[in-house]
Amino acid sequence: MARPLRIKYEGAYYHVTARGNERKKVFFAKSDYVKFKEYLKEAQDRYGYFLHCYVLMSNHYHLVLETPTPDISNIMHYINGSYTGFVNRRRRRSGHLFQGRYKSILVDVDSYLLELSRYVHLNPVRANIVKKPKDYVYSSYRSYISKKKEDIVHRDFVLGMISGSGENQQKLYKDFVERSIVEGFEDPLRNCYAGSILGGKTFIKEVLNRFKDDTHVQKEETSHRAELQLAFASEQIANAIGTYFKVSPEKVLLDQGENRKIAIYLMKKWTSLTNKQIGNLFGDLSYSAVSKANQRFISDMKKDRKLRKKVDAIVKIMSHVKG
Repeated sequence: MARPLRIKYEGAYYHVTARGNERKKVFFAKSDYVKFKEYLKEAQDRYGYFLHCYVLMSNHYHLVLETPTPDISNIMHYINGSYTGFVNRRRRRSGHLFQGRYKSILVDVDSYLLELSRYVHLNPVRANIVKKPKDYVYSSYRSYISKKKEDIVHRDFVLGMISGSGENQQKLYKDFVERSIVEGFEDPLRNCYAGSILGGKTFIKEVLNRFKDDTHVQKEETSHRAELQLAFASEQIANAIGTYFKVSPEKVLLDQGENRKIAIYLMKKWTSLTNKQIGNLFGDLSYSAVSKANQRFISDMKKDRKLRKKVDAIVKIMSHVKG
């Protein structure tokens, strides 16, 4: 079964969600919501994470949290494990409560945190449970727009992303969230890369650079493995070709001459990427164009000894280039 790549490091921000097994309920009574929040607090005391916002629905939940230390796995194991044990004891049941493992998406703070908080707080509205997010009690939204805040919610950072100060921030945040009920807004999670990263190109590249040597990326059971390999392979190959020809890696991908032909050949030879995935790197080349270019290049190498030497030299560079 495919599993997402777990990205963990100090100071990371995540959107975390988990659903009930077979999409069934995980919260059955008011006291269950209260108990779950107690486990959120206990996990804070144990691991020191910050909870920026949350919403607890009947059959799933959303959390936006920050980990000062790389403890996302321990945090979520404690929360989900403790709550599952509580429900099983209380309802005299056994087995899994949640459907598989929790899902965590790494978040680019500057580009998406504010927008993601709105998405989370509007969940009950999108589900047609309430008309206004303030009417839903199992959410951090009230903490954001009122003077009294929950001790488990760290709201100041998100509010600080709204211009203004003090109560004015809360009013501006309320307007920001509730205005979109009428005007509408795009689901930010649609922009998620490889099922695990939400951010701009620079952020995605920085994150992937941290994990280019991670053996988990190579495992077949890692979901979105091809997308992750695409980022690693394209960067490594472009860097090596750029080093050999003394041009920037970006120019390698834009070039329509020899650099492109070598890059296509190396990606076909050294990665498991499809022709379509490779073609997307070069301005949406068709899969057939990639295949033909590769076949022609192989034929050219058989006839051209100097070309073979160039490729061999680039392969040697590629094995040493790390970023």
